Amino acid sequence: MTTTTTPRRRRDAGTPDGPDILCDNLVRIYRAEGIEVVALQGLDLRVTRGELVALVGASGSGKSTLLGILSGLDRPSAGTARVAGHDLAAMQRRERLEYRRRTVGFLFQQAAANLLPYLTAAENVELPMMLAGVRAGERARRARDTLGVLGIPDCADRRPGELSGGQQQRVALGVAVANRPSVLLADEPTGELDTRSSDEVFEAIRRANTEFGTTTLVVTHDAHVSEQVARTVGIRDGRTATEVLRRDAVGADGETGRVAEEYAVLDRAGRLQLPTAFTSALGMRDRVRLGLEPDHIAVRPTPTEGEEQG
Repeated sequence: MTTTTTPRRRRDAGTPDGPDILCDNLVRIYRAEGIEVVALQGLDLRVTRGELVALVGASGSGKSTLLGILSGLDRPSAGTARVAGHDLAAMQRRERLEYRRRTVGFLFQQAAANLLPYLTAAENVELPMMLAGVRAGERARRARDTLGVLGIPDCADRRPGELSGGQQQRVALGVAVANRPSVLLADEPTGELDTRSSDEVFEAIRRANTEFGTTTLVVTHDAHVSEQVARTVGIRDGRTATEVLRRDAVGADGETGRVAEEYAVLDRAGRLQLPTAFTSALGMRDRVRLGLEPDHIAVRPTPTEGEEQG
């Protein structure tokens, strides 16, 4: 099922009922050797507090650029980007450091980017807390609790080299959420794991989302991962293009099953990206015909020359 939906745009991030991630008409332009590259072209995104959302898109669609902005490592060229009440376009250097230390956690594809090889799992998880000024006793307690929630309490005294890939990634997740950030950004967290380890890591992400109340945005190419969340957002050409919403529903046979509905996203300028599979099937190119019906807008291919003459 494909239809259109208009995203909500309440500018209230940071309030008790506001979104933890709010992007409104977000633009990012890179300049290199005299050439401008528009990586984000008016992207809109709203992630509610405590939500777990998957973000998908082809290479070059703008996913990495968006993560760079939301993590505080990059700045938007125009538009609004707010995370947990922080205006990312207005933050100064010291504010950005504090933001990355306390407000947002980042989980990389390679666990080694989050871990120091000469520290134990518990010591790795304690390190971000140490940098944030948490007392030693509280650090140790919170590290144990974190590893327990992520299903690896027995790994506390082992170093990364003594752990499997899936265990390493769950310890890396523990590092990312050690300071209980408002938002967790995960960049292809299961991209280098086998199916079993991938399931274990994603289940740990889900538990962190539930137990710590951490708003979570997971960038992934893995359809198996994206299908496990209630909402998957698709990016194409630097703009939010589609959303897939999933829910449990009772069928005619009385059995409960998972229902997935795909929606095209309509931005505030009225722009709509039609799925390539749909337009290709009907030979739609360059122009289409629109018709306003009583309860919908009809989109039809432009007639051929012979059809127009007839």
